[in-house]
Amino acid sequence: MNIAIVGAGTAGTAVGVALARAGHVIVAVTGRGETAARAGRWLPGAALRAIPDAVQAAELVVIGVPDDALGSIVDVIGAAIAPGTWVVHLSGANGLGVLAPIVAAKGRALALHPLQTFADVGAAVEGLDGCAVAVTAEADAGWQLGERLAHDLGGRPFRLVDEARPLYHAAAVFGSNYLVTVSGAAHELFTAAGVPKALAAMRPLQDAALENVHRLGPAAALTGPAVRGDAGTIDRNLRSIAGAAPHLVAPYVAMCRASMELAGERLSSEGRASIEGVLAAWS
Repeated sequence: MNIAIVGAGTAGTAVGVALARAGHVIVAVTGRGETAARAGRWLPGAALRAIPDAVQAAELVVIGVPDDALGSIVDVIGAAIAPGTWVVHLSGANGLGVLAPIVAAKGRALALHPLQTFADVGAAVEGLDGCAVAVTAEADAGWQLGERLAHDLGGRPFRLVDEARPLYHAAAVFGSNYLVTVSGAAHELFTAAGVPKALAAMRPLQDAALENVHRLGPAAALTGPAVRGDAGTIDRNLRSIAGAAPHLVAPYVAMCRASMELAGERLSSEGRASIEGVLAAWS
């Protein structure tokens, strides 16, 4: 297929590279700032064009812009596309509703979301291989095209109903973005405690924890004071955090409560009551 990438940032470019390797032709890209240099490196055969020119040259338009920009970009595309053109967005949080102007212009709508993080283009292209890809469509032709494109990306497609996409995306935020945020908090506290090369020091701990999650399941993999009922340890943790990084007190309290929920019956009622008594003093 002849494909235009609207918003050739990290995600859009990585998807474009994977589709080109699968035999599709990236005829045009759009974007601002570093897009020209990025496209020149990763998609050298694609012309850098304005959105109307780009979409008119394509059978399939891939939208890779940030979620908050999606609505305005879709309006521009809807005013320019030829009837029958497929338009797919890569947003995990949005469903097909945001593509209503495309449908009104007699275009065809599809949503595709690789369940992968896109920190840089090279790693993102590699990360697409074998990753799960959420496909949302309205009719058989859309489901079939979406699954074909997911396979072309190197991924494993699964069908996701439209109304479940916000919840699905919230899960992805917990599984990736907040994992990074929690790692940042741990790095800050390790550094404050004087641990040398804190990132390197914490990596074996994190690698083992994630391995346990995937081997045993989250509940069985959980360790630490929240599952043991060690209220005194939690209180000492919070006192030290308050002195070194007070902005992390509230996240620690919230994560402790979430950990107690995950622990379920592994945490005794006495331990739960003791921990709640400590957390109440810090809430």
